[in-house]
Amino acid sequence: PFTVNMLQSMMEEINVSISFTFLIVFLALYYWYRRPNNFPPGPRGLPLLGVIPFLGNHPERRMRKWSKKYGPVMSVRMGRQDWVVLGDYDTIHQGLVKQGTSFSGRPRIATLEQITEGHGLVFADYGDRWKRQRRFGLATLRGFGVGKRSMEDRITEEVAYLNDAIRSHDGNAFDIQSILSNAISNNICSIVMGQRFDYYDERFNEIMTKLSYGFNDPEVSLVRQILIFMPALVNAPYFSRMNAELMENVRAIIKLLREIVADHKALYDQDNHRDFIDAFLGEQKSENGSETFTDKQLLHYVRDLFIAGTETTTSTLRWSLLCLIHHPEIQEKLRKEILKVLGQEKTPAMENKPIMPYTCAFMQEVYRYRTLVPLNLTHMTNNDVNLNGYSIPKGTTISSNIWAVHNDPALWKDPSKFKPERHLDDKGNFVQSNHVIPFSVGPRHCLGEQLARMEFFIFLVSLVQKFEFLPDPNATDLPEINKGANGVAFVPLPYNMVARVV
Repeated sequence: PFTVNMLQSMMEEINVSISFTFLIVFLALYYWYRRPNNFPPGPRGLPLLGVIPFLGNHPERRMRKWSKKYGPVMSVRMGRQDWVVLGDYDTIHQGLVKQGTSFSGRPRIATLEQITEGHGLVFADYGDRWKRQRRFGLATLRGFGVGKRSMEDRITEEVAYLNDAIRSHDGNAFDIQSILSNAISNNICSIVMGQRFDYYDERFNEIMTKLSYGFNDPEVSLVRQILIFMPALVNAPYFSRMNAELMENVRAIIKLLREIVADHKALYDQDNHRDFIDAFLGEQKSENGSETFTDKQLLHYVRDLFIAGTETTTSTLRWSLLCLIHHPEIQEKLRKEILKVLGQEKTPAMENKPIMPYTCAFMQEVYRYRTLVPLNLTHMTNNDVNLNGYSIPKGTTISSNIWAVHNDPALWKDPSKFKPERHLDDKGNFVQSNHVIPFSVGPRHCLGEQLARMEFFIFLVSLVQKFEFLPDPNATDLPEINKGANGVAFVPLPYNMVARVV
């Protein structure tokens, strides 16, 4: 029979279970909400997920809203990790420049590690190996003409091919993305491989297609971003499939690049380095190069150069053309200055740039208005640091909100509007701004910045000199300028336009 003792025993067991459950919940919440001593404040989000469900399609905008509450140095819980977000120019400069060595690490992110296998340059951690590879890259790019007249000549030669490809559309609406990407990539090819490719070359187009995978597709871009924020999701069914497609592309690219490197090895002449690959092979053959300058490092280094050197400048030019289509009065003003300086036939050159203030203002406004990498590539602290009075431990992931700098109303009046004139003084002279930082700042700023700025100027000037860019007459609305595929980079959605010869 059911006795009082049995009831008491049952109640005691229930009480123990409830107490134990409360203890577990309390410890879990304590662990979730605790921070290191003197750590920056910020939102914690949900257990296990952190703030990820609240980021939306534009994490940089959500971050700025939070930073208004918590300050320009704040922490956010990304999945199970605490990141520190730098939310204005002063804190970014203080961290990445003034304490550049301490803030120049790269966090180990599983989804990126599986792509790079710990090699290449862009996602390699800060250290002696990275320093040596970057020094080699800078010296080799300079050696093959970057920043010099010889590189200008290569770019202007490629512009002629691009203009011919545009004319072939005979004023009909088309999407410029592929031929623009091929043109920009050919500048990288001339440095890295010592040759350019025809826009219809099969192997060249296969490389370009696979390199651009995921950058222009909003769904794939979002998945890549989520996997960076929360790598553990790579094993979930949907994310696993998307990640498998990404890795298939990576393997295909590496296979194609391996064939190109094999061709270089077969024809290698130590007394005649034709390009970047030859220069790397020369280092590889030197006495001290065996451990650092490996075949795997070469393949991923070249892949980094192609992605960083192609997608960024291509997307910047596509944003520029969208701005011209949306603002025909700006396009006309830009063309007026270009024709005044160059006429209809003279080839653009970097020496013309100082006497083209409106063109310079237009370019700087594109960099500001459509920030290509809104949250920058993540950094990591190499040691315990102090920033704005907060203590940030070694190994903390750092994100810099460059978009917030470019849209800071304290720096820019009406930041959401496209206004090249904001970069001119009252006499019409161009004013270079330290607050426009599309290539980041500090020791890890973009390796190819000089090349990218040269390409942007010469390509833009030549295109506006030769063509008027108009909306697709068959489209009901102008192409979208306030939306894009926002993943690792913020790039335009596909669009058609008309290029009318002027």
